[in-house]
Amino acid sequence: MTPALLGSRMPVIHPAELSRLLAAHGPPLALLARQWCDAAEDVVQEAFVRLAEQNPPPDNPVAWLYRVVRNGGISMARAVGRRRRHEVEAGQLHAEWFEPTAADALDAELAAAALAELPVEQRETVVLRLWSGRSFEEIATLTDTSTSTAHRRYQAAIAALRQRLGADQTR
Repeated sequence: MTPALLGSRMPVIHPAELSRLLAAHGPPLALLARQWCDAAEDVVQEAFVRLAEQNPPPDNPVAWLYRVVRNGGISMARAVGRRRRHEVEAGQLHAEWFEPTAADALDAELAAAALAELPVEQRETVVLRLWSGRSFEEIATLTDTSTSTAHRRYQAAIAALRQRLGADQTR
């Protein structure tokens, strides 16, 4: 690619110098990043990409790389920690679709499995209606359908769930 096509994104550190730095410092930088995260190679790669984009280049590229890799490893560890916390919290909030009581004749696991077998549009409508308390007008807006379509999906889903669960059809 010609410099005219590269525009202002042309690397200011020569590729041969980047290659030399990677060969000499890549493994120790990965080891450093591994102290904080599992994706050490990604952190190192991102640091070298950022180094290639520096204009002007840092006075001491090696020290700069170590700082960027360390900060990148710490940032990635924080991001992974946040993601795991959010996943655990979300899993705890929705661990079960139904809260079984002694008076219930409904098997919660069987009902959750039957719900999972529904087409996504019907399942989404049931969840929005029963667990989120949304009106059919709100469901229609969220799913970009008409109110009557949202209501039809709900009715079809409830009928399918009753059939799969062997529930009384007269309710």
